Amino acid sequence: MRKQIALGALALTAAVVLAGCAGGGSSDNADDAADSSAELVVWTDEERQTAVKDAAKAFEEETGATVKIVKKNFEDLRNDFIAQVPTGEGPDITVGAHDWLGALVAAGVVDTIDLGDKASEFEPVALEAMTYDGQLYALPYSLETIALVQNVDLVGAEAPTSWDDMIQKGLASGAERPFVINTAGETGDGYTMYGFQTSFAAPVFVQDASGSYTTEVGMGGAAGEAFATWLGANGTSGTGYISTTVDYDINNELFNSGKAPYTIQGPWAISAYTDVKNIAVNPIPSAGGETAAPFVGVQGFYLSSQSKNALLAQEFLVNYLGTEEAQRALYEADPRIPAWSTLATEVSSDPIIAGFLASAQNGVPMPSIPEMGSVWDLWNAAQSQIISGADPVSTWNTMVADVQAAVEG
Repeated sequence: MRKQIALGALALTAAVVLAGCAGGGSSDNADDAADSSAELVVWTDEERQTAVKDAAKAFEEETGATVKIVKKNFEDLRNDFIAQVPTGEGPDITVGAHDWLGALVAAGVVDTIDLGDKASEFEPVALEAMTYDGQLYALPYSLETIALVQNVDLVGAEAPTSWDDMIQKGLASGAERPFVINTAGETGDGYTMYGFQTSFAAPVFVQDASGSYTTEVGMGGAAGEAFATWLGANGTSGTGYISTTVDYDINNELFNSGKAPYTIQGPWAISAYTDVKNIAVNPIPSAGGETAAPFVGVQGFYLSSQSKNALLAQEFLVNYLGTEEAQRALYEADPRIPAWSTLATEVSSDPIIAGFLASAQNGVPMPSIPEMGSVWDLWNAAQSQIISGADPVSTWNTMVADVQAAVEG
């Protein structure tokens, strides 16, 4: 059963815990918390271990409980969590990525959390990412996305107002290409192309009023056909600005060498641009008239559905990891864009970070529903085929029908 713990209840629990530590508690929960054996187990990876330990130290001093930090490889966390929580051997809390959420909910291994007034401290897209069927399942701490990266010496620092504006400025720069984007070669890369797709109002899945993704495929109809037509017009049968000869490394080499003044990339690629002296980062320009909304990835901390100390775990999450001090420590340990809004604004004094934050604020969470697993191969392949000259509308509509059938099957 899902538990919704109000912040007031958390505060009351904390008071009971402290009273219990002083010997005055009489409830079972208070006795458990006051007992020196009351322990929270937190799984984290090496990068975030020290930051979590610092929050745990304050928690231990103020509650009398103990926190055991278990370091694991990030790549192992999701599968180990799903496997071990039902056996009672899993942790109370684990760090993880938001796109695990659908699988975690389906496996019944995570519980809801309530941030209360703290919710207003976080970037809305970060909370949206950690929400499933209208319920919040994790405390977010970081976000990342892709954006328009531009060579200032070739095209200036000003953000293009549209795709057409960008292309015209790219052509005027005299560079070999006006723009370059990674298509993962012939595989196709719907992730990198998604900002342009959403600018045609053609989302992969429809979101409900809470921001949760439904299983309704949203990229069909006239909007999807318009995007597919645009994609074909800029592929090998059209302008050639988008090509399946470009993979991640070739994309970066073309931008780094000055052969293309614009590209779409994430912050992880900036270090590869050693030959570009002046870089600007801006939101992705619209190709279809609507705001370009790239995928946003969020990381945070999940609560186990089988935690034996759920109230203590909620208290640790909300009032010890959910503080500016803890969020700052997490940022310093792993410098992704903070999900804590005032901290995100602070680190945005760096104009490159500011550009990625602005792009993220336009963005949408990458779907965490299990049905997304049925999308990637079909979606990527259709885009690659269209770029390479296949009929845009029929290729796209076949893909949409195949995705819908896979989702329903």
